[in-house]
Amino acid sequence: MELQDSISTLKGVGPKKAEAFGRLGVKTLEDLIFTFPGLYEDRRNILSIAMLKEDEEAVFTGKVELVRTGGYSRRGRRILKMLVSDDTGSVELVFFNASYISNSIRTGDRLTFFGKPQRNRGRLQVVHPQFSRESEAQTGILPVYPLTKGISQKEMRRLQQTLRPLYAKAESILNRETEEKNRLCDTKFAIENIHFPEDGVSLRAAKYRLVFEEFMVLQIGLQAFKLASGTLCRGAEFDNPGAEREYIDSLPYKLTAAQKRCAGEIAADLESEKRMNRLVQGDVGSGKTVLAEIAMYKAAKCGYQSVMMAPTEILAYQHFESLKSGLSGHGIVVGFLSGSMKAAEKRKVLEGLADGSVQVLVGTHAVIQPEVSFNRLGLVITDEQHRFGVNQRILLKEKGESPNILLMTATPIPRTLAVMIYGDMDISVIDEMPPGRLPICTRCAEDERARRQIYAFAKRQIARGRQVYVVTPLIDESETMDVRSAQEVFGELSEHFDRAALLHGGMKQKEKDDIMTRFSRGEIDILVATVVIEVGINVPNATVMIIENAERFGLAQLHQLRGRVGRGSSQSYCFLIQGSDSETAKKRGKIMEESGDGFFIAEEDMKIRGPGEIFGTRQHGLPDMKLADMVRHFEVLNTARDEAKAILAEDPGLTKPENAGLKSRVNKLFGDDYSLNL
Repeated sequence: MELQDSISTLKGVGPKKAEAFGRLGVKTLEDLIFTFPGLYEDRRNILSIAMLKEDEEAVFTGKVELVRTGGYSRRGRRILKMLVSDDTGSVELVFFNASYISNSIRTGDRLTFFGKPQRNRGRLQVVHPQFSRESEAQTGILPVYPLTKGISQKEMRRLQQTLRPLYAKAESILNRETEEKNRLCDTKFAIENIHFPEDGVSLRAAKYRLVFEEFMVLQIGLQAFKLASGTLCRGAEFDNPGAEREYIDSLPYKLTAAQKRCAGEIAADLESEKRMNRLVQGDVGSGKTVLAEIAMYKAAKCGYQSVMMAPTEILAYQHFESLKSGLSGHGIVVGFLSGSMKAAEKRKVLEGLADGSVQVLVGTHAVIQPEVSFNRLGLVITDEQHRFGVNQRILLKEKGESPNILLMTATPIPRTLAVMIYGDMDISVIDEMPPGRLPICTRCAEDERARRQIYAFAKRQIARGRQVYVVTPLIDESETMDVRSAQEVFGELSEHFDRAALLHGGMKQKEKDDIMTRFSRGEIDILVATVVIEVGINVPNATVMIIENAERFGLAQLHQLRGRVGRGSSQSYCFLIQGSDSETAKKRGKIMEESGDGFFIAEEDMKIRGPGEIFGTRQHGLPDMKLADMVRHFEVLNTARDEAKAILAEDPGLTKPENAGLKSRVNKLFGDDYSLNL
């Protein structure tokens, strides 16, 4: 076996299995070796039933006293219950749609179980535990790998065992000096113990090595990108000091102090010799768009064109309408461009861009197509920029000669983390809301009675002419999770509401845009959706947000979803229906009820869950991290960043032999997004 051999060379991996592995990004044996466990099951200590604790995973052994089938859950799934006991007590086990168990397990069997007990009506209960015959039970620290349909956990563990002799062939990508300086274990030890830890100490040493390595590769890539992107080079210089004040004075409202501060920072950047490379962070409804208007006005008055790219056509068109309303009165021509436009309309806009008569362009990713050519592009703006990959942003930037860059996001990112993700950017934060905004009334609920009351309230709001969002974590019903799906909820609500619609990520973009347009026009009363509406459009008439199984969402994501309402003058409401009564769920619910500050909520979210679940790094145009956590491993990140800077200072192109492995890994990691030309 060799590292670059195809995954299909392994016994038991045929074409279908290889296709499944491809969904995990695994094509070679090396890819599989570097597919690390995300979790571990500590099965070293077998507990007695009396020692089981709520919300703590455990291994326990017992005799099956009773197996009973019958009855259905509220999701319509058939229930099987099992009573298991040992010398210290008994515990109830619950399985859904698992009639096969009753055919393979008999009363009196002794089995070993692994699961997380939950308290239900005062007694401990374990839902869907893993189990095996007592003689076949696996013990020790077991890896838990990311899976996809067609690949089981048991299979992943077996294949990693098969590959163990190959671990020694994985060479270190770090030079000896870096390893010694940072007291890192060697590569073979790290890979061996990340998959099959000898003990907790060995696992920590392995993880430290691999986390450090991930951060090194990430930071080398970011630092190289910073050098390649020319963020320190001369930019389009706007030589009309104070032009932005003309536009600010013409606004029918006053800017908040935070907006004025951010506008001043942007203006200073535009007037400097250095190219602007600024991120504007502002909570939902804080007024980021007017900052874009001010910057575009300044660009036009200085003889430059501007372009704004938004992630969806409907959001782009909403920006177009807003900018046209604000800028056309000052003699500034605003154009719109999207993939669905007719050829004649598109040609007219393209001609205007080329001859300079269209001074401001708003559009979707259509604005980065090869046929789009500007006369004098000086300002590039991306809205909800994390929805675009790095490559898309580079293509947009390259439409002009060193244009100034302004990125905007409503995703609340804690400041410490923002510095790491956007290390090559200046950051402006709008930490103040415009006056007159009514706080959104947020309430949590747990039982079926409360759900009925919430939907009755929603019906009354609709009777008053308002509109309602209902968000669920899944599109379709799950066999293993007791979670309400979008299809299920839509089916229920369609019986009571004539004007209900379903929206989810599996639909084509045109279909999604059509539904959101109808909702914004008031043609739909209640919209059932997944998180696809997290970045949506402004619908001031929507006053109710209902989030089913709120415990399945991160706090920052809940806050983003809540921000879909509260955009008009009427009081708005957000109801979080929890499918769990655990202490963690209650704590999170209380934070949402008591705070409307997105940055505070994001900080709390990271304390509870870490950033990996708040937002994937890929969402921000960065490669996925397999093990590294930007909050829990913050000190490691800082150390790796300093080490990366030192290496690039000595060897900017990574041409030295000792850096060849690092160079290869960096190019492989970032290759899908852009070429570093290292």
